[in-house]
Amino acid sequence: MTDDFETRLRDAKLAAMAEFCAGAGHEINNPAAAIHGRCSLLLRNCDDPALARELRVISDQSLRIRDMIADALLFARPPEPRPEPVWLGEVVEEALPGLRERAADADCTIETDLAAVALNADPEQLAVVAASLGRNAIEAGANRVRFRVRHRAGRAILWIGDDGDGFTEQERKHAFDPFFSGRQAGRGLGFGLPKCWRIVTLHAGTLDVRSFPGRTVFRASLPALAADAVGPLAAPE
Repeated sequence: MTDDFETRLRDAKLAAMAEFCAGAGHEINNPAAAIHGRCSLLLRNCDDPALARELRVISDQSLRIRDMIADALLFARPPEPRPEPVWLGEVVEEALPGLRERAADADCTIETDLAAVALNADPEQLAVVAASLGRNAIEAGANRVRFRVRHRAGRAILWIGDDGDGFTEQERKHAFDPFFSGRQAGRGLGFGLPKCWRIVTLHAGTLDVRSFPGRTVFRASLPALAADAVGPLAAPE
């Protein structure tokens, strides 16, 4: 009963959020676009470096407003997954090139331990989950980020562990809340974590996080395909 109530409450909140974003987004985006446009015009003829710097700050913040509205609407009304048989390890590998560059710039090492586990899922959306969780770890100051894939009792499990700054207990409880204001800088800002949670739940999965000083692990659990359903897939090397 409690789980059913919480599910209905969550769905009602998401519906209200979607209505707000759809209605208010237009009204908010119009003045934000006007601010950005005027700043661009002023910058064309601005010879004062200090003033130009301030104008760029204003312009960047107006774009941030636009992006926040877009992210909020995407979170509340995400596109339906387009599932197909995929290897979870391959999906993770496809998300890693950009992450490796970011990690190299931050003196962070990415490690992988990816077993061959198949599932029916949208590969682009799952790649977003892997990339976002990896980026979150790097931005938290991790020296090492490890991606691990295993098959457990009919589930495809993806672990992303890091040794960066962990969550406080309050931050952990609200890790997937899009507007939680208590997050520390560099860990879970914006819609990255809530977006991951939405994608995983739309795939009939669960996403949780455990965090201790110097150790944080995100765990995504998704329905795996049975071995005899893997036929058309080519196993990763």
